[in-house]
Amino acid sequence: MELLTPDLGIIFWSSLTFLILLIILRRYAWKPILQAIKSREESIQEALDSAKQAKEQFKKLQEGNQEIIKEAKAEKDSILKAARDIKDQIIKEAKDQADVEAARMRKSAANDIENMKKEAIVDIKREVASLSVDIAEKILKKDLEKSEEQKRMIDSFVDDIKIN
Repeated sequence: MELLTPDLGIIFWSSLTFLILLIILRRYAWKPILQAIKSREESIQEALDSAKQAKEQFKKLQEGNQEIIKEAKAEKDSILKAARDIKDQIIKEAKDQADVEAARMRKSAANDIENMKKEAIVDIKREVASLSVDIAEKILKKDLEKSEEQKRMIDSFVDDIKIN
């Protein structure tokens, strides 16, 4: 049992060695260790603060992205509306131009019809005049007894044929 009971000299020297080691550690090791721990704690705190700031910036970026997306959608809608308006305007202008062209063509056709009508009337008048001359020729060839009878007949023909 000798091994289990400590000797007084061993306790003394062990305690003295421990105290010397403690003094040496306190003087030379504790300050650097504590400074290293403190700097490590500060770097960890800075990293946590940076992570917190990064998280806040990320949140702000997400909000900014949402705002940009909303603006892009609004701009897309306005561009589409402008395109629809331009399309409608182009269609309306084309319809208006077609209406103007159709009216011009109708007017031109009416003028052509009127000109043809006038030409037809002139042709009819010429034909009537030609027929009148033929009739007069036939009348003159006819041998009538009295000049008074010829005059009456010519007057009746003239009354029957009214040339405008």
